[in-house]
Amino acid sequence: MTSPEHQSPDPEPTRPTGSATPSYQDRIYRSPAALVGGVLLLAVIGWLGVDAVFAGEGRTPWLALAAMLFFVPLVVAYTLRPAVYVNDDRLRVRNPFRVIVLPWGQVASLRSGFTNEVFAESGAKYQLWALPVSLRARSKANRQEARAAARAELKGGRGAGDAVEGPRRHESDRAMDEMRELHERRQGAEAAQGEVTVRWAYEIAAPAAAGAVLLAVLLAVG
Repeated sequence: MTSPEHQSPDPEPTRPTGSATPSYQDRIYRSPAALVGGVLLLAVIGWLGVDAVFAGEGRTPWLALAAMLFFVPLVVAYTLRPAVYVNDDRLRVRNPFRVIVLPWGQVASLRSGFTNEVFAESGAKYQLWALPVSLRARSKANRQEARAAARAELKGGRGAGDAVEGPRRHESDRAMDEMRELHERRQGAEAAQGEVTVRWAYEIAAPAAAGAVLLAVLLAVG
C-alpha cells in the first residue's frame, strides 16, 4: 500500500539553469505498512538493546551496541527511507541505499510486474522500493473488473445512463498509472530535460558497515 502526499521534507535537487518551477510541490508516494513495520522494529530493537546495555554483563553491552549500530540503519533503510517524489520536471526515487533523480525526458518507461520499475533511456533499470506490488490485490481488482464487465453485458445497455464505479485498484498500481500519465505529458518539456543522477546513501551504509565490522570483531574475539 502506498500513501501519496503533497509535500517534500527533503531539499530539492539542483535544477538546471532556466528551468521552470513545478506547478505543484513534490507528490510523495510511500508505503504506510513499511512505515508502521519499521517503527515497531525500531521500538523492539531499542527496547532489547537498551536493556542489554544497562543490565548486561561482560561483553553483552558491547555486543548490544554493535548489533544496534548494524541493525538500526538497515531497518531505517528498508522501511522508513524508501519514497518516490514526483513533480512536473522529474521523478526522484529514494531507495534503501541510493537516490536516483530522473528528469522525465530521460525516462523510457515505467513497468509493473513482480516489482515496479523505472527504465531510463540509457537502459538502466531502477526498482521503486516505495511502491511494493501486491499480486493478491491486483488479482482481486482484475476479478472485480471481470464481474463488472459481465454485469454490464447482461444489462445490455439498459443502464447506459447510470454511473458505474470501477474496481478499486491497488494503491501502487494507481500510483504507477499517475506517473505514466505525467511522463507522457511532460517528457518533451524543456524543463523536464537533463541528466540522470545517482547518489549513494553513505549516511546509511557507513554506520551499518561499522556495526557489522564491530560485531564481527567482538564475536571473533569472544
